[in-house]
Amino acid sequence: MPHQFLSDDWLAEVKKISDELGAGSSSGPDITVNVVVTEGPEGDRELHLENGVFGTGLVDGAPTKLTLPYSVATDMFVSGNQQAAMQAFMAGQIKVEGDMTKLMAMQSQGGGSNPELTKRLKEITAV
Repeated sequence: MPHQFLSDDWLAEVKKISDELGAGSSSGPDITVNVVVTEGPEGDRELHLENGVFGTGLVDGAPTKLTLPYSVATDMFVSGNQQAAMQAFMAGQIKVEGDMTKLMAMQSQGGGSNPELTKRLKEITAV
């Protein structure tokens, strides 16, 4: 059953899928990025991405914070549309605070995710 992107139910399903797939346990570098998604159906949402896996709340000491609107977050994290992400960044819709090299490292790992996880996220997300 599809869930609203970033809702508590969606995040719970993402956690189950990530655990099942072993997402976040890759041999790549340990990358944690705080993410604030604005203008969502449930208001602003504070999250973090750790090795490509969403978690609720911000992480103290994370080197990078990304602030972006809900529509851009949906394009990036559900659709996997990195082109839309780059366009949004160039248009000033994405604000980056802290160490930008962490975002670049995450992107070089395919956005910090894996194809199976991205496929499953699309399946559980209501559009």
